[in-house]
Amino acid sequence: MQRLNWIDTHAHLTDGRFADDLPAVLDRARDAGLIRILAVATSADTSLGCIELARSHAMLSASVGIHPNHITQEPADAWDQVVQLVDRAEVVALGETGLDRYWHDTPFPQQEDYFARHLQLGRQTGLPVIIHCREAEADVVRMLRAEFERGGPIRGVLHSFAGTRETAEACLEMGLAISFAGMLTYKNAQNLRDVAEHLPPERLLVETDCPYLAPMPMRGKRNEPAHVVHTAQCLADALGIPLARLAELTTAHASELFKRR
Repeated sequence: MQRLNWIDTHAHLTDGRFADDLPAVLDRARDAGLIRILAVATSADTSLGCIELARSHAMLSASVGIHPNHITQEPADAWDQVVQLVDRAEVVALGETGLDRYWHDTPFPQQEDYFARHLQLGRQTGLPVIIHCREAEADVVRMLRAEFERGGPIRGVLHSFAGTRETAEACLEMGLAISFAGMLTYKNAQNLRDVAEHLPPERLLVETDCPYLAPMPMRGKRNEPAHVVHTAQCLADALGIPLARLAELTTAHASELFKRR
């Protein structure tokens, strides 16, 4: 049987739920065909933690950034700490950043400020930006459109995408990638599969967002990188292409977007 190679483009491996068995989690990922995993930060502390994990495990790369829902919990110098980390060899992306109107942990103008900071830092460094969007599609597109009009195409990804076809197409037009997580596999997510069906496969990525959003048939359990293959199969089915072709396309795309330096 042909071995397929995958990249999980969004994993929260600094989460305490991986503290006791991360080496075994990575072994299962390798067995499932994963060749790289992007450990994604949500704070200054986890930014450093992702870098340390990437130093210890060759298959990992790191992002640095501050999640919109964590901004008010951060120390006053948190952004400066993130900026100081961007030149580390392990860092291949910025974020997780973005906007969130579901939770109200951070005043929205402050979320916008930090999102703009990440976008600007992405321009300065060439690093792609990992974008969180929850119940804030119009706001995210508005800010991305303004950035696009100022500076042209944006390197980055709408992660764990759950939006409309119109939002996906607008972001694709601005140069961004679209990444699907386990929610694509849920029985009540037919609308999302219908969106995926109309998107160009060469512009898509797959992720787990682990330990959250475990795909079917793992729903209800701790998610982990090996489970990305279930989301990938669902996405290939929605697109009407062979799983091997999706592996080829998503792995090439992720490798180019999240280049090691």
